[in-house]
Amino acid sequence: MANESRPCPCDIGDKFDYGGRGQEVQVGHIKAYVSKPSASTDKAVIVIHDIFGWQLPNTRYIADMLTTNGYTAICPDFFVGQEAWKPSNDWATFNDWVKTRDAGKTDKEVDVVLKYLKDQCGAKKIGVIGFCWGGAAVQHLMLKNPHLKTGVSIYGVISRFEDKHSLLHPTFFIFGEKDDIIPLEQVTSLEQKLKQNCKVDYEVKIYPGQTHGFVHRKREDINPQDKPYIEEGRKDMINWLNKYL
Repeated sequence: MANESRPCPCDIGDKFDYGGRGQEVQVGHIKAYVSKPSASTDKAVIVIHDIFGWQLPNTRYIADMLTTNGYTAICPDFFVGQEAWKPSNDWATFNDWVKTRDAGKTDKEVDVVLKYLKDQCGAKKIGVIGFCWGGAAVQHLMLKNPHLKTGVSIYGVISRFEDKHSLLHPTFFIFGEKDDIIPLEQVTSLEQKLKQNCKVDYEVKIYPGQTHGFVHRKREDINPQDKPYIEEGRKDMINWLNKYL
């Protein structure tokens, strides 16, 4: 990690007053937050949370945003009942903590969620988005899961899958220019390797001046200098999903 004492220097809690418009349900062996649009749809998006877990209001806010754009959105507990990271935890223990939560071992949970979306929600076209830890999980799924149509990896930790680039589905990568966790040289390397190895559509985009967490953890109405980039990141995410779902 770039900053050993505080490996995730993110602004969190901006949406802690947000209650959500969806509901919590049991999906197989895991719990999940589900938000559905008013009109029926056969399009759904799996939202993969960051280290702060599936109950983070910021992440549910994004799930609800997808719903207002016509998608069924589901944010499952990919930690499967294990505790999410808390800002009050000792960052010196973070690396040991994250080793017990592998973003590359989400397949069992995704299979259960896919079945739920198809059987219970009538979904036929399913994509996935993810933030930080979840962004790395998106890259993993885009490399191997044939049942997902597209993905958006939002400041996904590149180092988790730095040697794998043969994506199966169109994938959009969002990064912040001032991200302390994901140095720009890693982003440049990712782009070069995708250009050499990737046979599907992809895009890598860097947002000026933005730090880790800007798309879902910063609020556009209290960060005026960041507002254009927060809105652009969210709009780009929706546009990519609209294009491929």
